[in-house]
Amino acid sequence: MIVGLTGGIGSGKSTVLQMFKKLGAVIYIADDEAKNLMNTDEELQLEIIKLLGKQAYISKKLNKKYIASKVFNDTTLLQKLNALVHPKVQEHFKNFANKHLNDIIIYEAAILFESGSNSFCDYIITVVADENVRINRLLKRDMLTKEQIKQRIQNQMDDEFKILHSNFVLKNHELVHTKEQVKTIYDLLLKLK
Repeated sequence: MIVGLTGGIGSGKSTVLQMFKKLGAVIYIADDEAKNLMNTDEELQLEIIKLLGKQAYISKKLNKKYIASKVFNDTTLLQKLNALVHPKVQEHFKNFANKHLNDIIIYEAAILFESGSNSFCDYIITVVADENVRINRLLKRDMLTKEQIKQRIQNQMDDEFKILHSNFVLKNHELVHTKEQVKTIYDLLLKLK
């Protein structure tokens, strides 16, 4: 069973994902795998350099700061980069999923719908949190300004679309309640398996 887990930046997807892992789910973090593939897949590296220039890599390692400065200011460029990376991630995930046929796999992706990855999910969970809560979390976690955070939030699909197309919506405001929601959803997924 493949369960997509998504939500906007700062919604707490990673925290929720770890809660599912503790309950026994197998996890796949699409963003981490994308970065790994961008650093190791030579064909993908050449395509990224063609798209963004040689500065996209420093000493054969992804120059995340440079790439972020380019794509978060240009939605067309971001879409082109995603069009290069997402097919590679989906191919990698298919191989991963084939090794875990009897497990509940939580496929975590910030842009689950935008990448089309929702198409191979049996169920979808969207994690939501108030924008001010998200901004405060990101100010503590990342070295970003409030303006940079708001820009990244604006570059992502709004929660309303995700909620409408999800089987479960998890409100992540207080950890105690979040844990309870994760346990309830996981128990239900076990029954649906």
